[in-house]
Amino acid sequence: MTEITFFEKPGCTNGEKQKAILRAAGHSLRCIDILSYSWNREKLLAFVAGKAPVEMMVADPILIKRPFVEVDGLSIQGFMNPRFAPYLGDWDGNNDVVTCPNLQALSCDEQKRGN
Repeated sequence: MTEITFFEKPGCTNGEKQKAILRAAGHSLRCIDILSYSWNREKLLAFVAGKAPVEMMVADPILIKRPFVEVDGLSIQGFMNPRFAPYLGDWDGNNDVVTCPNLQALSCDEQKRGN
């Protein structure tokens, strides 16, 4: 189908679910670590379209609502963005792949550190 560039936080539970949905829809993924990518203001603006504060996201990418996706010339922020819907194949949207399962527990990062 389509090659999708998927900016992710490696190890994120929902990111893994989202990638599985896209692969099941027949897409190939080029996954990029959103935290170690060399962001600049212009690149971020393509995704956030005027949302502030871009400078804070450049300095600390953990603040970025994930994923960022580049596909067919589009720069899209967020898995549930309506512009991304045509790429989700047969996924019915019934399972939550956006809300962090660690909101009431340890974050993915804290779990990795053993906190």
